[in-house]
Amino acid sequence: MSDPEAPAGDPKAPKKRKLRPLVGLDAEDFRHPSDARATDALKRIPGLDRALAKLLEYGLERLYYVDNVASNLRVTPKMFGRLHRSLTWASKILDVPEPEMYVTVDPIPNAFTYGHTKPFITVTSGLVDMLGDEELFFVIGHEMGHIKAGHVLYGTMARNIAAVVQLLGQATLGLGALLGQGLVLALYEWYRNAELTADRAALLCVQDIEPARSTFMRLAGGTTRLAGEMDRDEFLRQVAAYEDVDRSNLDKAYKVLLTLYRTHPFAMQRAKTLDTWHLDGYEDLMARRARIA
Repeated sequence: MSDPEAPAGDPKAPKKRKLRPLVGLDAEDFRHPSDARATDALKRIPGLDRALAKLLEYGLERLYYVDNVASNLRVTPKMFGRLHRSLTWASKILDVPEPEMYVTVDPIPNAFTYGHTKPFITVTSGLVDMLGDEELFFVIGHEMGHIKAGHVLYGTMARNIAAVVQLLGQATLGLGALLGQGLVLALYEWYRNAELTADRAALLCVQDIEPARSTFMRLAGGTTRLAGEMDRDEFLRQVAAYEDVDRSNLDKAYKVLLTLYRTHPFAMQRAKTLDTWHLDGYEDLMARRARIA
């Protein structure tokens, strides 16, 4: 990362390399096709607009924002400065207004974005402790990708699906009971595909596939204590083994059943999918941007 203030001598510090802001970047330049299809399917679900209206009426966005401000530490140039520099760079590269970002005390490694009208990002202390700076930059770029791609509203619904279905039932005099399960499955399907788009945005931020690979490896089974015993080549072999599971129809069916109610794709799937895009779509996009510049 071409950040003159990056801490010298820190093995977890961002690499000193020239990053290219992508001024005027359009989310459709990197949106995953499955994300586009899932979003279209979601918009065709009857009653979805009523669910959105009810969510806004109950003020979930404001509720989460107030709770976040009251409970967590906001990232600023003087509070977690390295995180703030990564946030600033992600904003520049993806051409997105810089949102607020917070750190919350939670040992579970996680990051999420809330707020449709005023998005904000929250990362957990467990994530900060487990990842190096380049990997955290990848995660921040991922969350910024959700904002850039317009994922935040549906994402809030997916994370609160039980409340959404209950509100639907109340608002539609029982119609929500009929729509509920279809809405749940459609939201989860959309959420998993939206993650693939956000991973592409994260790669556009770090502009190097290695931080992406190491992030997925750590999210799959990373530990601070055994970090020195993790092996990148072994991880890539496991990624290839996951791909081989698709060779039989039965294994494909197991994959579907295992992911049906997941909000995120498996780490192996994300790594493989992003590796594939890195070799074609990413390189093409960056080459086009270079010609524009």
